[in-house]
Amino acid sequence: MNQTPPQPPQTEPPPPQDANARIQVMSMVVLATLATGAALYWLRPVMVPFVLALMLTYVLRPPMAWMMTRLRFPHWLAVIAALSVGFLLLTGAGIVVGRSVKTLMGHADAYEQQLQTAVRQAAAWLHGQGITVGSEAFERHLAAAPVGSILMRLANTLVDLLSNTFLVLVFAVYLLQGGAEAEADPDDTGLWDRIDEQIKRYVNLKIALSAGTGATVWLILTVLGIDLAMVFGVMAFALNFVPNVGSVIATLLPLPLVLVSPDISTTAAVLAIALPGAVQMVVGNVLEPKLAGDSLDLHPITVLLALILWGMLWGMTGMLLATPMTAVARLLLEQSELMHPVAELMAGRVSPAKSNH
Repeated sequence: MNQTPPQPPQTEPPPPQDANARIQVMSMVVLATLATGAALYWLRPVMVPFVLALMLTYVLRPPMAWMMTRLRFPHWLAVIAALSVGFLLLTGAGIVVGRSVKTLMGHADAYEQQLQTAVRQAAAWLHGQGITVGSEAFERHLAAAPVGSILMRLANTLVDLLSNTFLVLVFAVYLLQGGAEAEADPDDTGLWDRIDEQIKRYVNLKIALSAGTGATVWLILTVLGIDLAMVFGVMAFALNFVPNVGSVIATLLPLPLVLVSPDISTTAAVLAIALPGAVQMVVGNVLEPKLAGDSLDLHPITVLLALILWGMLWGMTGMLLATPMTAVARLLLEQSELMHPVAELMAGRVSPAKSNH
């Protein structure tokens, strides 16, 4: 007796209405993302001070809470005292950065001359080894290279961060007031608490590690007798907020100065690059991962793409603030069922595709 073999169950394709709805939603998400990027670029003069004020509030909240609990300050007095501390911090940072910028720009021409001297010395050494290399072309390119403008752009970025002090403090007043009211509400838990806790931990830890890195670099270069030690220390502090790329730039900044200076020995020149590089490596690869862990939950590729994206929108300032803002975006996307896979992809967790068998 012939029996027909059992047929495998047939999977029905999704209704066309659901597929069309999904395409429409994804199209709206893409359009909303483009519109948000355009708005962020257009509102940059306002949004940058607001984000800086938000970061400042995370620094001022601990002393504000200490004054309210230990010194029994009323809330309004604690806000005024905390803002006074913030104003002093910004003013002191502005004075240090202003002096560093002035010194750095005063040595921009010397930077270019030292680079040309280094090229000539390298060409002469290669010629002594039997390798003929024309240094004139390299010198013409170096002369045309905008070394001074690059240094000016980097230095002016630090000045721009501190130029809107009044607007930053105005935003900080409302943020501190609103933050205090939110902390007083015990029922306010969930997503915003997670965002607040992660940003607070990241900002405080990054400021502490960056300050320690800048102070250590300044001390090392001062002991070695390197000129502009304070400038390179300030740059190490600021560039430490740019993940991965910033530490490399901060390490290589003194290179043209130490290579050709006649007052610096070969040992001091090597140590002036090796020791700050070792400090950057220990801080970035040992201390920061151990202390922060995976609190931001971002893949390194995501961080790199965020640097490019925010750099296109807000310039160097966007690169300094890219990591915490991207972490906030990932947490918000995680709450949406539609965008949850994107949040997982930003964290580096790619789920294998399910096969229909």
